[in-house]
Amino acid sequence: MQLRYSFRLYPNTVQQAALARSFGCARVVFNDAVRAREDARKAGQPFPTAGQLSRELITEAKQTPERAWLGEVSAVVLQQSLRDAEAAYRNFFASLKGMRKGRKMGSPRFKSRKDSRQSIRFTANARWNITDRGRLNLPKIGAVKVKWSRTLPTTPTSVTIVKDAVGRFFASFVIDTDPTADQARMPETDRAIGIDLGLTHFAVLSDGTKIGSPRFLRRAEKKLKKTQRELSRKQKGSKNRAKARLKVARAHAKVVDARRDFHHQLSTRLISENQGIAVEDLSVVGLARTRLAKSVHDAGWAQFLRMLTYKAERYGRTLVTIGRFEPTSQTCSTCGVKDGPKPLNIREWTCTACGTVHDRDTNAALNIKTAAGLAVTACRAPVRPGAIPAQREETGSHGFPTGSRAA
Repeated sequence: MQLRYSFRLYPNTVQQAALARSFGCARVVFNDAVRAREDARKAGQPFPTAGQLSRELITEAKQTPERAWLGEVSAVVLQQSLRDAEAAYRNFFASLKGMRKGRKMGSPRFKSRKDSRQSIRFTANARWNITDRGRLNLPKIGAVKVKWSRTLPTTPTSVTIVKDAVGRFFASFVIDTDPTADQARMPETDRAIGIDLGLTHFAVLSDGTKIGSPRFLRRAEKKLKKTQRELSRKQKGSKNRAKARLKVARAHAKVVDARRDFHHQLSTRLISENQGIAVEDLSVVGLARTRLAKSVHDAGWAQFLRMLTYKAERYGRTLVTIGRFEPTSQTCSTCGVKDGPKPLNIREWTCTACGTVHDRDTNAALNIKTAAGLAVTACRAPVRPGAIPAQREETGSHGFPTGSRAA
């Protein structure tokens, strides 16, 4: 499977200017490709092919005075920008035909230099390399300093350079991992666990363990409100407003980074300790429309479940997702009697049939495990028929930073 490994970059002033040119040229080519397709659609003509766009928007455009500056950056960056436009249209049409899962996608839009995220991609034929001194040597940019937090397991197939809203630069490498080697890294275990995700506690496990909810956004709200007020009082277009915008972006980045780190550590721990994991298929989109929306987004359940999914596939674990309409909070995990719905303020209840006193969340986690039918043996094989490691979509350039800290 493919994963992304991301590392912080520290380009100097000259390299930052070269990266800015590359970002701008890639953005112009992408917008030209979208405009060419839209013009063809309005004129009732067939869409231009990828070869035609490459010849007209890159090769021939470099010969004109208006686009001569496209020759200042690597041609691979421009070609990959065209590929991104093609992929955006493929995903759009697949969504229209119902062939793509999830919500309906809109048609590709023009990119702006004011977008919070800028990126370019170098494939193997761009002849980028990692120098003996540990720097990332990029064509027409130079050898950029990298903060290596760990060693790359194999030779990367491509690298994406990303600039975020705070102005930080990252190198995101695509790595083809060896499933056999990855599974050998995890110790054998015969444990299985059910997980009930919530807001009071982020996760309650079927063995009774309760993992508190860090509430990163709630804890940072006071500082965020202050920085947002300062931003609103600055004159639009002024340098002080640009500085205030960076303060807001940094405050939000700290929340995002802390939440992602928490999800990575917890998901890695659960994967390493358990052969089988059962979770509930939560409707995060639906819950985000309720009065609990801010707390739901603060918890980040969707990101956590994505991490569990790809790590389970990578390390040969079994991840089972049960239906969201399973009455896990209404059923007694001891005798199996359904005791009816209960309001959210009821955190402990007694079964009317067997008299067992239940903790609401622990009981739900036990029922999730039972509904998944998880039973594993010491040979690492799931006993429950049909349970297979969960699948994960192939990593793409827009997937960063998902999986960027694969453990």
